[in-house]
Amino acid sequence: MVTGQRQRLHGLDHLRALAIVLVLLFHYRVYYGLPEALEFRGLDIISGFGWSGVDLFFVLSGYLIGDKLFADIDGHGSVRFKRFCMNRAFRIFPAYLVAVAIYFSFSEIQEGRALQPLWKFLTFTQNIPIDLRANTFSHAWSLCVEEHFYLALPLLLYFLFARRMQSKGGYILLGLIVLGILIRYVNWSEFVEPLFGRRRLGAAFIHLYYPTYTRLDGLIVGVAIAALFRYQPRLREQITRHGNLVLGAGLVVLFGCHQMFGGDLISTEFWSLQTSLAGFPLLSIGYGLLVVAALSPGSLLHRFQFKPTAALATVSYSIYLVHKMSNHWINENLTDFVELNEAQIFAVCLAAAVLGGAAMYGLVEKPFLILRARLAN
Repeated sequence: MVTGQRQRLHGLDHLRALAIVLVLLFHYRVYYGLPEALEFRGLDIISGFGWSGVDLFFVLSGYLIGDKLFADIDGHGSVRFKRFCMNRAFRIFPAYLVAVAIYFSFSEIQEGRALQPLWKFLTFTQNIPIDLRANTFSHAWSLCVEEHFYLALPLLLYFLFARRMQSKGGYILLGLIVLGILIRYVNWSEFVEPLFGRRRLGAAFIHLYYPTYTRLDGLIVGVAIAALFRYQPRLREQITRHGNLVLGAGLVVLFGCHQMFGGDLISTEFWSLQTSLAGFPLLSIGYGLLVVAALSPGSLLHRFQFKPTAALATVSYSIYLVHKMSNHWINENLTDFVELNEAQIFAVCLAAAVLGGAAMYGLVEKPFLILRARLAN
């Protein structure tokens, strides 16, 4: 869910901005409910499906990290592990560790019932298994998935290219998707199917939604896109000629996923067997098609430039880290100082999340990115 400093791709900026907006709307809806004045059908559908914004982040990360690693291999013959790890550490750790420090220092901003142990946040193991009762800073689960991905992907690519097996890469990625489906089937049969009601829902969260080994579909799809664009130039050219058609196809797939998942995390459709098995791969393919459209020069996503989405994309990682803490403090405390209705509180929360993310970016993220660039040179 992070972005590099190379030439900006406006289409990807739009998608990254979309992803963080989806997450903001969903989390606000879950914790506080949308203001009645804003509960029109369109926003209700978008906010209910907002949980999938994380899956869009996964596809984007898979593409961006995959493309960087492929470029490194093409330019230097192998993955430069030290450089890759340094780049990721300078990009991810500073803002994340500041967010962890704030959460553990100030109980006033803790939006959940409790925090998991500090060591789980420091080792990025908070999601294996996740503790649904200690649900403060629970959204760090997606960062755990990405960190595990950052460890595994360079090793996999090093092995493939060292053994000259890169031509088998497509089969391996497909095999990983199938493996994820099989793991979800086993977990659903073992832990979810025997239960009912709230216990069934909780088991589905713990064993299907949060673990890294069940949620790699989006990252794998992103890597597949990066490989296709780099190593299949003719196919890439044929596909990107029809960027708007690809965009339309992606929206159709996402609409189908919305219907398949029942539009919300807490629905009987979401945790049915067929959705548990096929839903996440289809969702990743839908968002993958949007990424392909964003990379297609003739598509609306690629051609349209909009400074607010570029700005939002730049600070999206920091917004992701701070938005729950600012939401909680405002909803618990702001009305003690000023009289506001639900819609006004909602607007203040959105503004605070963006401003808080911008502050985190300016004070923490950006200085470390500058330091990273200096060390790299």
